[in-house]
Amino acid sequence: MSALFGMTADNAIAHVIATNPAFALTDTDIRGVSYRVFQNAPPHVSAMLYGSREPQGNGSFEYLVYGDERWTFDNFLNDVSRMAHVLRDTFGVVKGQPVAIAMRNCPELMIMTMAIASVGAVTVFVNAWWTTDELDYALKDSGAKLIFADGDRAIRMASLVDPLALKLVGVRDADGKTDQSYKSLINSVGKNTQVNVDIDTDDDFAIMYSSGTTGHPKGVVQTHRGAINAVFTWLLQGASAPFTADSEPDPDNPAPRPSVLIVTPLFHVTATHPMFLLSIPAGAKVALIYKWDAAEAVRIIRDEKITRFLGVPTQSADLMTAAREMDETLPTLDYMGSGGAKRPAAQVAELADLFPNAVVSTGWGMTETNAVGIGMGGDDYEARPGAAGKPHPPLQDVIFLDEDGTEVPQGSVGEITVKSACNMRCYLNKPDATAEVFQNGWLRTGDLGYIDDDGFITIVDRKKNIIIRGGENIACLDVEGALHRHPSVAEACVFSVPDDRLGEVVGAGVQLKAGHAVTVSDLQTFLMDHIAKFKVPQHIWLQSVPLPRGATDKIDRRALQAICLKDNT
Repeated sequence: MSALFGMTADNAIAHVIATNPAFALTDTDIRGVSYRVFQNAPPHVSAMLYGSREPQGNGSFEYLVYGDERWTFDNFLNDVSRMAHVLRDTFGVVKGQPVAIAMRNCPELMIMTMAIASVGAVTVFVNAWWTTDELDYALKDSGAKLIFADGDRAIRMASLVDPLALKLVGVRDADGKTDQSYKSLINSVGKNTQVNVDIDTDDDFAIMYSSGTTGHPKGVVQTHRGAINAVFTWLLQGASAPFTADSEPDPDNPAPRPSVLIVTPLFHVTATHPMFLLSIPAGAKVALIYKWDAAEAVRIIRDEKITRFLGVPTQSADLMTAAREMDETLPTLDYMGSGGAKRPAAQVAELADLFPNAVVSTGWGMTETNAVGIGMGGDDYEARPGAAGKPHPPLQDVIFLDEDGTEVPQGSVGEITVKSACNMRCYLNKPDATAEVFQNGWLRTGDLGYIDDDGFITIVDRKKNIIIRGGENIACLDVEGALHRHPSVAEACVFSVPDDRLGEVVGAGVQLKAGHAVTVSDLQTFLMDHIAKFKVPQHIWLQSVPLPRGATDKIDRRALQAICLKDNT
């Protein structure tokens, strides 16, 4: 066997870094802290896009598929360039200006992300499930005045247009419902040349909102460098994979072109970064699905010869059920990833059995880390289905800290703390929250875990009060704040309830005010006007006495959870 094959994963990574200039490393100063970075990576997202024509068949490859609509890579570039001209020439968008996108998964979301980046502006990714109140907060927080929105989002923002002086551009089913139309704007522009703007690699690229423990979501500010170095982290994994094989690839049997099916929302980092952004320099095709439908996903994977699937665990389970019902084994799948929540251990072997050509994988990452984090797949995952994996090389340093910020011994539980050029710049408008999680370039993640002798990390708990419902992060305080708006609620405490399909759902213990009568259904209906539907508690326990408290007189969330779940059995 050639010495260049059959390598360990670590040796393969080291070999590619040493021999391929695209992955050469260097140290650089970022905001006063020294970090490892990819020395020859593109300086910003627009440069990565326009520099990727070669791996995309010199622009001729089919790049984007959405139902019956198809774009070659050059078609996609042309649409990006035309909308960049619209932003600059029609709306006067300048470098650093926030521009919001509020829509479900559709091609215009991808096109606008790249057009906004091309003029040096900052994409504000708006959660498509948010209510008008939540949208109002994010638009005020980000300062975005120009918003591209589809039908439902345009309707929810209609009452905000005048008070916030918004310019709302209707996309798809919002065409004709707003003053400006995406379709009319793009068709009015003949220019399809790249807009050249002087963008620094540490300029802001995007703002993504992540649920936190302070009630309102926090705007995570991502830079061009952070996003690009995240993409090259995953590109390196792909470039090193052939060297771990037992033999040289068969030139008469080339691997299929990489192709991805995006099934999670593009306003979440799981879809934007390791799927959409990575697809560009990887020469991959992207298929979009508007709304999760397992049977439709099976058909797309089969017909479009999809190789890469990444979804929350419930989507893996749904896909498995649909594939069995449709008698499909989806042989082109070579990667079956999971993010957003831990996959049930029993599901790992089932997926490996049903999709034998796919490496069943798991991953952990954060909006704050541009999705770079921890992962593993294949035999390692099947042997350790409860673990999260190993840190993605080569840019990250990971340590585990106790409450006082002291590193704990190997094998002991501590807060996972990461230093990486992929990390966010800050939390928007929240210097105290930024200072709380950043110390000397190290990001305290709020997740507790430990690392074993073989380098595998297991996540055991969350310091922050977050519920992960099918991959959606829900802040307990966010739901509690909405519950306290109801005139009959004296106090409320929110916690997770185990769920076979979604992993966990929202539960709440509520003390009613004396003399007030309200039903669970009444509360749920009330909440629908104040928080997104996925945040509304599926289980509510009503009582007339105060909720249990701990020694400091704070509500004891865990004690309440145990009492309510016991009453539910």
